[in-house]
Amino acid sequence: MKKHLLAGILSLSVLLSGCSALLERDYSTVTAHNAVPATEGDPSILRADSYQELVNALIYFVTSGMEEGTVRLYTNTEDVESFLADACLEVVQEDPLGAYCVEFIKYTVDPVVTYSEAKVNITYRRTREQVSSIVQATGVTAIRSELESALASFAPERVLRISYFEENEDFIRNLACQAYYDVPACALGMPEVAVSIYPNSGRQRIVEILLHYPLEHTELERQREELARTLEDLAWELTGRSGLPVAAAHALLELGEYDPQGGNTVSSLFDSKAASSEGLALSYAALCQQLELPCHVAQGTLDGEPHFWDVVQTEDGWRHIDLSTLGGEVNGETQENSPLYTGRALQELGYLWEEGSIPACSEG
Repeated sequence: MKKHLLAGILSLSVLLSGCSALLERDYSTVTAHNAVPATEGDPSILRADSYQELVNALIYFVTSGMEEGTVRLYTNTEDVESFLADACLEVVQEDPLGAYCVEFIKYTVDPVVTYSEAKVNITYRRTREQVSSIVQATGVTAIRSELESALASFAPERVLRISYFEENEDFIRNLACQAYYDVPACALGMPEVAVSIYPNSGRQRIVEILLHYPLEHTELERQREELARTLEDLAWELTGRSGLPVAAAHALLELGEYDPQGGNTVSSLFDSKAASSEGLALSYAALCQQLELPCHVAQGTLDGEPHFWDVVQTEDGWRHIDLSTLGGEVNGETQENSPLYTGRALQELGYLWEEGSIPACSEG
């Protein structure tokens, strides 16, 4: 009985020791990240025992949007001014959020008996609303999805926090261009895209994307609402039709025609009764989306000249369709047969495109 009792006591002792160790590790983690203010109930006063804790304290102020704060420095550093200057510079230049939203950080230092007290003043170049709107995005798909959302609502900006981002501004601009063609019903003019990345390098960065549209927001909304009604009416008329991909193309061409000098937005065909290959491709993609028919705008060349068309899902798989040549001629040949082409057949007609940019249209 005594042996069992002794064994139980030893087991309990080991368990308690384990819990104690876990609690110590949790506590040390919290202290390292400086999550606990030095003065209870006052988050504007923090304690720092090292350079990294000082940096963490400044980042805490910035993340909280605080304009003033106090850091009590318990260090053996002789040159406190240089210590603070380096930390402020790191936050403003190397921390993603600091580089994005902080204009500059000023401070004053007063020596106390056992520590130095630094009064910090932070001047921002971004509003709290802008900072709170930052979206975490991981991977190209997430970035492109955020851009699609912005373009679909005609938003003037998107700010993303991205981990392991090593691309440049051109990469983001290309993604914005791709996203524009993925929301054809809102493609009322490609916006100018301005991109800034903070900081210049690092494992985590903030990407600011500014979108400048060719029309005022109220006009964009008006045109989108009008276009939505038109697409709904067309989709209703096509309900139950066989060969829907081709029927949709003919329905659009009853409203207007191809004009190389025509408009290049989704509304061009409906408003001006004529559109360029880009305008036709966007119109067809928008109608297909209304019909819940999978479709992508394709961009490439025809006989060496920039050209747009569509790739649509059919009963036989993905197929190319070009409304600008429907019933017309390509390379001197009248297109009287089905306007749906495999990739190989379209290449034989002089079309070229970047491999992987659209679904493969192979034989079924």
